[in-house]
Amino acid sequence: MAVTEEKPTRTRLISGPGMLLVWFYGVMVVGAVSRSAYQIATEFDRAPLAYSLSAVAGVVYGFITYTLVRGGETARKAAQFCCAAELAGVLIVGTWTLVDKSAFPDATVWSDYGMGYVFIPVLLPVSALYWLRRNRAVTP
Repeated sequence: MAVTEEKPTRTRLISGPGMLLVWFYGVMVVGAVSRSAYQIATEFDRAPLAYSLSAVAGVVYGFITYTLVRGGETARKAAQFCCAAELAGVLIVGTWTLVDKSAFPDATVWSDYGMGYVFIPVLLPVSALYWLRRNRAVTP
């Protein structure tokens, strides 16, 4: 009798509300990357920190989108780590922009907790962290 080895099934992260998260993160990738690319190319000397942070945010959004689509426990953990880092960034930069307006002559994606993006930058990682926690692999 031959022994067959079962391949582990990959946890789907884009079912139900997960698909909505992928859509929102995809929109944020396009918004953050296109805006920062234009600003870095045309007026980087005006607000280098703000434009660089927006570019970093776009890369983080892209990575989270990829991990959500990829699925699986490793991807879920990577997405969870990046969402926590994203939330920390939003809270730090959001507070920094309120406390010291002169540090940011122009807005970032995360300025004022994402007010320029209808607060999606602060709501999205909270929602994603909840979704990722709910969909962790359960070991028997």
